[in-house]
Formats: sequence, structure tokens, C-alpha cells
Amino acid sequence: MNRRAIVAANWKMNGGLALVSTMVSELNKVTLNDNVAVVVCPSFPYLAAFSQASSALNLSTSIQLGAQNLNENAQGAFTGEVSTAMLQEVGVSYVIVGHSERRSIYNESSELVAEKVAAALNAGLTPILCIGESESERANEQTEQVLAAQLQPVIERVGIEKFTDVVIAYEPVWAIGTGKTASPEMAQETHQFIREYIAKIDESIAVKVPLLYGGSVNAKNCEQLFAQADIDGGLIGGASLKAEEFNVICSAAKG
Repeated sequence: MNRRAIVAANWKMNGGLALVSTMVSELNKVTLNDNVAVVVCPSFPYLAAFSQASSALNLSTSIQLGAQNLNENAQGAFTGEVSTAMLQEVGVSYVIVGHSERRSIYNESSELVAEKVAAALNAGLTPILCIGESESERANEQTEQVLAAQLQPVIERVGIEKFTDVVIAYEPVWAIGTGKTASPEMAQETHQFIREYIAKIDESIAVKVPLLYGGSVNAKNCEQLFAQADIDGGLIGGASLKAEEFNVICSAAKG
């Protein structure tokens, strides 16, 4: 079946109002294939500015706004945190959950990630659930074990039927921001495992879940990656800060 393709930009702690202006202007020029969605995830302070700028150019239907994180609680004494209601109020519809940097730097467990996925779904936001193995885990042939251990708590928390509203991003930790990229064949093999893992629980859900690849995706390798049967788009880091390169990547998504 034709799943929707998604190209999501994760700016991380980069960019500012100038990049918001440049990116919105450049995205206004891009031609997307049918059934392709573009999601831009700036830092929290720039969400409202991006929303306003894209709405001014009537881009809000083709270009969606995403956040890089959320708190699993609805409200309360959580200094520095952001709730789903706050994100919705500034036009956010997607949210990245469980990025490897959140897991490693801020010690987010897979159980906490599951709570965040549940909070996003309960609020009507689409979580982009990140999973991936380290270089040593890949070398020790533990990739499938690690991915299963990251997926299972989410499945148990929200139920497999909710995965029709979840996007999964496979990001091998060893390829994030390193310039290393999994070969198209290697990436496809891992994406196929993820889809088959879900299919063991519910095959009808598995065929619908968009699977994205992240890890040094750029204008040169995106077409080969996106041509793989189980790769439905990408979660883009460094290349999403370069407007012209990001446009090439968006145009390469098949849908």
C-alpha cells in the first residue's frame, strides 16, 4: 500500500528567527509529491514564529509544525518543561519523542518515552518515536534486540492499535551527526525488521505505520534511501538547517 511519506526537520538547538524566515520562504518554492508531508521542528522559542510565517504564505496544509520534545504531564510544577496543550496552542501537530540525545544525555528511559508517546496521542498530536542502536550494539549484532526493547514498552503502554497514529524514526546512534550513514540496503533491512516486529502483533497496523530513516541523510543519499521498500521518509538533522539542501530532500520523498 502507499503509506504517507514524511520528511521531518529536527533543528535541535540551532537556528533562530533568520532561519525561520529563510526556511519558510524556501519551502514555499518546493514541489512535493502526492501524499508527502513535511514537518519542521524548531526549538520551542521559534514554534510560534514558524507557525505565523507559514500561515502567512498559506503553507500550513503542506508544511506541518513539530516540536522536539514534550512533558508527559498535563500541567504542574515542572520548571522548564512544555505540555501538549502549550504545543497545540502554537499550532504544533507533531512531536519528536525518544530521540537518542534525550535518551543518552537526559537519561530518558524507554518507559518514560512510552509515557510521552501516550501523552502526545491523548492530546491528538502525532509522535515521531525515535529508536536506534549504538555502534557497539550494531557491532555485537544486538540491533534487533535493542530496537525491540525500545518499541515494546510503547506498545504495552498505548496498545498496538494506536500505532496507526504513530510515526517511527529509525536513527542508528552511530550515524547521527557523524557523517556516517547506513547503506540503503542496511537501512532497509532494519526497517523491514521493525515492520515485521509490529506485524507479529498486528499485520494490518504494520503496513500503515510510516517508518523514517535518520542519520546523516543529505541531498546526495536521500533518493537511494527513500527508494527502499520500507523507508517512508526521513528525520533530518544537519541538512535541515540548509534550506536548498532540505528542499532537495523533501522533493525526493515518494509518497
